[in-house]
Amino acid sequence: MKVYLDLVRNVIEKGVWKENRTGVRTLSSFAEYYRVDLSEGFPLLTTKKVFFKSVILELLWYLRGEDHIRWLRDENNVHIWDAWADEKGYVGPIYPVLWRRFPMVKASDGSFYRPQGESEKKQWEYEEFDQIQNAIHLLKTNPESRRIVVSAWHPGLLGEMGLPPCHLMYIFNVADGKLNCHLTQRSGDIALGIPFNLACYSALTLAVAQEVELKPGIFAHTIVDAHIYENHLEGLKEQLERDPKPLPALTIADKPVDQLTFDDFQLSGYDPHPVIRFPVAV
Repeated sequence: MKVYLDLVRNVIEKGVWKENRTGVRTLSSFAEYYRVDLSEGFPLLTTKKVFFKSVILELLWYLRGEDHIRWLRDENNVHIWDAWADEKGYVGPIYPVLWRRFPMVKASDGSFYRPQGESEKKQWEYEEFDQIQNAIHLLKTNPESRRIVVSAWHPGLLGEMGLPPCHLMYIFNVADGKLNCHLTQRSGDIALGIPFNLACYSALTLAVAQEVELKPGIFAHTIVDAHIYENHLEGLKEQLERDPKPLPALTIADKPVDQLTFDDFQLSGYDPHPVIRFPVAV
């Protein structure tokens, strides 16, 4: 896709070298942005092969609400989260937990907020909030809302996470009978992470659009720190020399999002250039 290659060029041309926690320096550019029209095809990169099975299984794992990778790793042989899991497979309260079981504390009277200086003591209990079902409910009942937000950022839980969320918030927006999605990402690995994020959230938008009876619209993506690891640079330059091919099509079974399985996602017409291997910086 041209928009991805333009992103790569922008970071190479405008980026500055920065050190980071991994020990592998990055060429980083602030606040990069792109958008794709989902009606024009499924945005799976063609300038290198992207492993579609891993993309969809990661999305389905997010939707399971789990704090471990056993389903992903042991049952489906997908190892993209292995580096951030402990010896028992736990990754803590990252995307799946925050999407489906966002933790809150609720008072006995039903309130979630205690005014400053309030003297009355209340009994508080733990409660979980399903952001995905809330978003789907709003899309069905109040599609004009500008508050259809799913957040994966919980400052109080960062210390419990195997990796603090990079793609931290997305917003659904309905216009002209189409479902749009904007993803905000604090940190984006251009070579490895962004192709997965693009495909994953596009698939999610298509699945949700189908459930709420809307047409697919725009997927837009803002990356606050868009970066290229030094040892990824040559592989990305190789991609810049390749001509993009026509986008594939993605057909999703007409089911509620919570009932989807991998076999419900059918990819057709995908003919990418050969795979390019990039090492993971942990």
